[in-house]
Amino acid sequence: MTKYVYLFHEGRADMKDLLGGKGANLAEMTNIGLPVPPGMTITTEACREYYRLGGKFPEGLMEEVKEKLVYIEEKTGKKFGDPQNPLLVSVRSGAKFSMPGMMDTILNLGLNEETVEGLAQNTQNPRFAYDAYRRFIQMFGDVVLEIPKHEFEHILDRQKEKEGVTFDQELSAEALKEVITRYKELVERKTGKPFPSDPMVQLTMAIEAVFKSWNNDRAIVYRNLNKIPHDLGTAVNIQSMVFGNMGNDSGTGVAFTRNPSTGEKVLYGEYLTNAQGEDVVAGIRTPSPISKLKEEMPEVYEQFVSIAKLLESHYKNMQDIEFTIERGKLYILQTRNGKRTAQAAVKIAHDMVEEGLITKKEAILMVEPGQLDQLLHRQIDPSAKVEVIAKGLPASPGAASGIVVFDADEAEKLGKEGKKVLLVRTETTPDDIHGIVAAQGVLTSRGGMTSHAAVVARGMGKPCVCGCEAIKIDYEKKLFTVDNITVKEGDYLSIDGSTGRVILGTVPMKDPELSPEFIKLLEWADELKRLEVRANADTPEDAQKAREFGAKGIGLCRTEHMFMGPERLPHVQRMILAETKEEREEALSHLLPMQEEDFYGILKAMEGYPVCIRLLDPPLHEFLPSLEELLVETTELRVRGDNPELLAEKEALLKKVKSLHEFNPMLGHRGCRLGITYPEVYEMQIRAIFNAAARLTKEGYKVYPEVEIPLTIDVNEMKFFKERIDAIAREVMEREGVTFHYTTGTMIELPRAALLADELAEVAEFFSFGTNDLTQTTLGFSRDDAEGKFLTHYLDMKILKENPFIVLDRKGVGKLMKIAVEGGRKTRPDLLVGICGEHGGEPSSVEFCHQIGLDFVSCSPYRVPIARLAAAQAAVAEGEIVGTK
Repeated sequence: MTKYVYLFHEGRADMKDLLGGKGANLAEMTNIGLPVPPGMTITTEACREYYRLGGKFPEGLMEEVKEKLVYIEEKTGKKFGDPQNPLLVSVRSGAKFSMPGMMDTILNLGLNEETVEGLAQNTQNPRFAYDAYRRFIQMFGDVVLEIPKHEFEHILDRQKEKEGVTFDQELSAEALKEVITRYKELVERKTGKPFPSDPMVQLTMAIEAVFKSWNNDRAIVYRNLNKIPHDLGTAVNIQSMVFGNMGNDSGTGVAFTRNPSTGEKVLYGEYLTNAQGEDVVAGIRTPSPISKLKEEMPEVYEQFVSIAKLLESHYKNMQDIEFTIERGKLYILQTRNGKRTAQAAVKIAHDMVEEGLITKKEAILMVEPGQLDQLLHRQIDPSAKVEVIAKGLPASPGAASGIVVFDADEAEKLGKEGKKVLLVRTETTPDDIHGIVAAQGVLTSRGGMTSHAAVVARGMGKPCVCGCEAIKIDYEKKLFTVDNITVKEGDYLSIDGSTGRVILGTVPMKDPELSPEFIKLLEWADELKRLEVRANADTPEDAQKAREFGAKGIGLCRTEHMFMGPERLPHVQRMILAETKEEREEALSHLLPMQEEDFYGILKAMEGYPVCIRLLDPPLHEFLPSLEELLVETTELRVRGDNPELLAEKEALLKKVKSLHEFNPMLGHRGCRLGITYPEVYEMQIRAIFNAAARLTKEGYKVYPEVEIPLTIDVNEMKFFKERIDAIAREVMEREGVTFHYTTGTMIELPRAALLADELAEVAEFFSFGTNDLTQTTLGFSRDDAEGKFLTHYLDMKILKENPFIVLDRKGVGKLMKIAVEGGRKTRPDLLVGICGEHGGEPSSVEFCHQIGLDFVSCSPYRVPIARLAAAQAAVAEGEIVGTK
C-alpha cells in the first residue's frame, strides 16, 4: 500500500519531489538536530491522486494521518481535541518549488469551545486563548470556506470601535468572545452550516483546501511566470503549534543569515515580542530588528546565532529562517535558501568562496544569470536634484519611475498598454501578484523588510519601498497624501529601493557600475566556461561598453543601422532611386568615407578581438518615404495643380516606391539578394571595411575583421561574394603596403542554409546563427504579428512552453542548428560557429549553444555578463571542468 504520510524524521532533504520543498526541509532540519516542533508531511503523490480521483482523498490517507498524530501527541505531551491539554497544529502547503501564490497558512487548528478553555487554563492567559481562537476562525473562514477576509476584518474593526481601542491586542477576552460569536454567525450565514467544531473535521477540510489551492488562479499565474510544471502537485505540512504570544518572554520572527539586499555577513531580520507569525508579515505592528533580541533575550539570541552558523555550513547557502520563542524556548519553524537581490547574490557567492564554505564552481551555480539584469540596470543619478516627499524601508534595490496606480488589475491593464506604472498599496497580498509583475516598482505604506511586497519584489528584481507610514492612501478617491502634498492616480512618482526614498515626478538615472565581487565572480566564470562571449554592437561607444562588460569581440555589427542619419539618408535614397550603375556608384562614393569612419571606430574600439560586420540587410522601402504619404501628397498636388515640377518629382518617387513595395519584405529583396542585384553596394562596404583595417594596421593596431554575408541559401551566393571580397582585400593591401587577417562567413538564418551547411562551409570560414529570423522562418511566425495576436494563446494553452523569440526553440530551430554545426564541421573541421540573435544573452539558450558545440554567443553589451555566467554554468553542469577550480 502507498505511503502517503511521513513524520518529519522519516524524510530527507533529497525528497523534494515527494515531500515538497518545505517538507523536505523540515525533515532535514529535524535530522540535523534543530529544535523543530514535531509534525508530518502528506506527499505530493496524495495531491496528484486526489485530482486523479476527481476530488476524492486516496484510500487510507486519513487513517495514516490519525496514526501519525498519535506520535506527535506523544512527543508534545498534548492530545488533539483534548479539552484539558489540547494539541493545536498549523497546516501549510508546500510544493517542490517555493510558490507565493499557494494557500495561506492556517494556524491554531484544533480549537473549539472546549479546547479554547483548556488553552486558557494551561497558559493562564484567557485573552491569548480567545485571540488564538478568533484568528483560527478568521484564517479557516478565509482559506478553507472562501469567505473574504475583509468581512471578518469589518467585524473586528466594529468591535474595536465599540471598545474604543486602536490595536487588536487591546481587545479584552470578553470582547474577543463577542468577536468569535459574530465570526461564527458570519460563517453560518455565508455557508449555511455552523463552523466545524470537530478538530478532525477541521483537519480534513484544511488538507483538502491545500490540495485545491494547487490550481487556484494566483498559483497558476506564478507557475506560468516561473516556468514551473502544472502536474507536480503540492505536499501538506501539519506541524504542532508553538506560541509566540504567551507573554513578553515569547515572540516570533523572520531572519536571514546575511543581509538579502546587500549580501553583508550580518544577521538580518525582524521579530515581534508577544506575537504570532502572521503579525510580522502582515505589517500591522512595526517589528524590532533582530539585533535587539540580544538585549531582550541574550541566551536565545546566542542560540540563534549558533543555529544560523550551523545552517549556513550545512546548506552552504544564505538561509531565510522563521522562528518562534515560546516562554524563553527557541523553535525553528522553517529554513530555506533565502531570496536575495542580484547584488546580494553576487556578494554572498563571492564571500562564501573567500570564507572557504563553497568552491568557485558552487559559487557560479549559486547566482541566477537572469538576476544579473538587476545590476546592469540604471540607478537614480546621485547628482540629480530630487524632491523627496517620504521615506520608507529600502526593501528591494534599484530605482523606478512611473505613473501611480492603486489597483493590481489597473497596473496589469496599463502595463499591457506599454505604460510604466508604480503600484502603490497599503500592503500587498498574493492576489496582487499580476500587478507587481506589470509594475516598474512597488510602494507600500505598511509592512516590513520581510513583508509580502518586499519578498516578491526582491525575487522579481523590482525596486520596492515598504512601510512608508507617512503616506495616507485613499482607495476611493484614488490618491495618497503626505504632509500637504497630494499624489493622484496617473501622477508621476519615483522610488529608490536602495534608500527607501519616495520622490515626486520622474528622475534622471545613471548607468550601473560593477562591484569588485561581481568582477571577481565573472573572472571565475571566464576560468570555467568554454563558450566565448561577444557583443552585438553598431557604434564605437557600444563596442567600448561591451569591452567593459567583458566581451571578447563583436559577433554582430549591423550596417543598415549606420545609414539612417540625416547626413546619410539622402545619399542612400539617391542610391536606391538610381536608374543606372553610374548614378548608383556616384551616390555610394559619398557613403564610402562615412562607412570607412564607422568601421575604423568600431575596429579600433575592439582592437585585438574579432569584429563580425554584416553587410547591408534592409528591406529597401525602409529608407524611402511611405507609400501612403506619397499617395496623399501627389493627390493634393494634382488637385491644386500649382506646382507641376514638384508633382513630376513626387510621381517619379511614387513610381519607384511602388516598384520596390513588397507584400512580405522579410522574405523579399534583402540580405545578399540585394548584393547579387546591386554588387556595387556590397563592394562599397567591403572596401570601407578593408580601408579602415589597412589604416589601423599602419597605426599599429591588431584588427580582425570578419565579413558576413546575410541571408544566404546557396553556396553559389557565397562564391559570388568571396571572389569580390578577396579581390578587394588584395587590392587594398597592395595599395597600402600592409597585410591584415580577415575571414569571410555567413549568417545562417534560413532553414535551407542550415540544411545545406556542408556545402556553404566549402566557402564560408565561419557561421553565425541569426536566430530571430531562423525562428520566424522555421515556425512560419512573423514576430510582430505573432507576439501581438496569437502567441499568448499558444503559451496559455501550453502548445508552446516558452516564447520562441525569447527562449530558443530547441526542438525545431535547435535541430536545424545542430544539423548546420555537424554539416559545416564535416566539410571544414575548424569552422568557427556562433550565435548573434537575441537568444545569445538568454541563459537557457546559452546552455543549448554550449551543448551543441558552438564557439561563441553574442548579445547586447548589457547582457554580456549574463552570458558569461550562463556559459560557465553550462560548462559546470556538463562536468567539463577538470579539478575544483
